[in-house]
Amino acid sequence: MTDLPRKHLFDLPDGVIYLDGNSLGPLPRGAAERAGEVITRQWGQELIRAWNSAGWMELPRRVGDRIAPLIGAAPGTIATGDTLSIKVYQALASALKMRPDRRVILSDSGNFPSDLYMAQGLISTIGKDHELRLPTPEEVIDAITDEVAVVMLTHVDYRSGRIHDMAAITRAAHAAGAVMIWDLAHSAGAVPVDIAGSGAEFAVGCTYKYLNGGPGAPAFIYARPDIVLDVEPALAGWLGHEAPFEMDPAYRPAMSTERLRVGTPPVVQLAILDAALDAWEGIDMADLRAASIALSERFIAEVEGRCPDLTLASPRDPERRGSQVSFAFDHGYAAMRALIDRGVIGDFRAPNLMRFGFTPLYLDEGDVVAAVDILEDILTSGVYREPAYQTKSRVT
Repeated sequence: MTDLPRKHLFDLPDGVIYLDGNSLGPLPRGAAERAGEVITRQWGQELIRAWNSAGWMELPRRVGDRIAPLIGAAPGTIATGDTLSIKVYQALASALKMRPDRRVILSDSGNFPSDLYMAQGLISTIGKDHELRLPTPEEVIDAITDEVAVVMLTHVDYRSGRIHDMAAITRAAHAAGAVMIWDLAHSAGAVPVDIAGSGAEFAVGCTYKYLNGGPGAPAFIYARPDIVLDVEPALAGWLGHEAPFEMDPAYRPAMSTERLRVGTPPVVQLAILDAALDAWEGIDMADLRAASIALSERFIAEVEGRCPDLTLASPRDPERRGSQVSFAFDHGYAAMRALIDRGVIGDFRAPNLMRFGFTPLYLDEGDVVAAVDILEDILTSGVYREPAYQTKSRVT
């Protein structure tokens, strides 16, 4: 059995119960020191030589290979760098080129807005009468027809934590001749994923949530190995070239997933992520998932038993729910602000959802019970009605 939690590996503030790792993971111990080493010793002393002497150029691939087992991917199939939105754009554009006679991108009405924005922007750029269709999540499989070029879905819903059936939807997409893209932003490091076993052509994800890579941490993109040489990068960046330092004026894509690299890698952020991934050494995702379910089930039971004004907005069946739980409450934003002031940090998603993440790497059952003690007091006392909690901040 995996040893959980591993609180000693994280630098969490005293007096804080952190239930927002599904949005931004906490600072892993050693990450700041790693960043300092890159800045003061590697950059400061080695200067430009560090691209070779400190292995900066190989860092994106090395970090990708460390992410791979957390999503069921083989080494060499993941490229890291850029942002999740960029990786969504790359995957979508490549998928459409693989199905040139089809014009429909299929997602769902609950998908994360940025994914949909990237699809809309790509359609506008291409200008070939492509269409973005958005059935409800429950209607997705029935909407996969032979008109669909690509199905693009987020595996775990960012609002409610509902999980799409990856295997069933991927089978349906392939049966209809469509390309499959999975966004694993709320899955990587939260639930077991077998992206290679699913047969999906592409997967993308971010690393600042459950992987604890820090704000602005680089994203990743997976491409199924047998299709890599057929992938035509829409963003033909210098470091996706087969031989960047030949300075060839004509683009020649790398003969591997490296062709999905674009610009200069964010070396400091990748080094922080590399350090953060140390906390995952020896983790069995099945053990982590079992611990996550136990924490979320205890939280739901405590809230429903003591906070009757809150309504569960996540699937009740834990097998259909990721590592987060949302409760609906008409005064959800104000209540969350009051909760944060008392040291229990979750977040809010419009229009009325209080969202809580359960990360067994640094949370235990005592944290869950203590958090609900404070939540119950806030709701019972009505402190959330105070004027200070009524004005929304820019980030909720």
